Amino acid sequence: MSAGKFAIVAAFAAGLCGAAFAQATPPNSNPQQNPESAPPQSPAPQNPQSQNGQDDAASAVVGSWEFSNADHDKVCHITFRAEAASSGGRRVDIDKNCPNLFPSTKKIAAWAIDDYGDLRLIDAQGDAVIELTQVEGGMYDGFSPEEGRYILQSAAAAPLRSADDMVGDWAIARSPAKPICMLTLSNSPADPGAADVLTLKVKPGCDPSVVRFNPTGWRMQEGDLMLLSARGQSWQFEENDANTWQRVPESSDPILLVRQ
Repeated sequence: MSAGKFAIVAAFAAGLCGAAFAQATPPNSNPQQNPESAPPQSPAPQNPQSQNGQDDAASAVVGSWEFSNADHDKVCHITFRAEAASSGGRRVDIDKNCPNLFPSTKKIAAWAIDDYGDLRLIDAQGDAVIELTQVEGGMYDGFSPEEGRYILQSAAAAPLRSADDMVGDWAIARSPAKPICMLTLSNSPADPGAADVLTLKVKPGCDPSVVRFNPTGWRMQEGDLMLLSARGQSWQFEENDANTWQRVPESSDPILLVRQ
């Protein structure tokens, strides 16, 4: 074969080999250039709080708080303690009246701050009963389909009732349905020398325990309602809801003030 014909045959063979190689090699075979063959990337993780951040958030929660619904017509109090609870988390004291207003609170055994700064009220197994998110300093909120929106406010941030809010007819009662005395609170001073003590009128037919106490005036003191006797004694009532106040400290024989 002449040299010229050999060169033509060699070139033709080289072309066939190149075409076959091109067909055997898929496009974008480099995994760095082919996004479909690249391993999936994990989403960027959120930033949980450091342990110091959790401790600071927990320290800010310790103390007495007001727990209410959005309309603020159901109110009770929760005290968060720093001590560890036997069931996990930290100790919590729930007002005896809370389960009457919010049945879910009956299950609460402890509290904890999670990795993202949310407040978890947990049961004896460590499962969240209510989860609350901080919306501003001294206030958290949450929601459940059964009980609606929750508002948790530090006692210092919670709005205080004024004397004008309390004026009207009230019953002293063993339970909301069992009044033992009727009285009227007015906003006129009971004594010109003590402007903060207001007039109270007791109606006839009161229970002997109220007669012995003999309330003659009343006033608001740091959000609590005080009934005052002529002998300097006092009965202190704390708000359960807008129409029901309970005498504190609580006892096995509770006394309520119920708006009429």
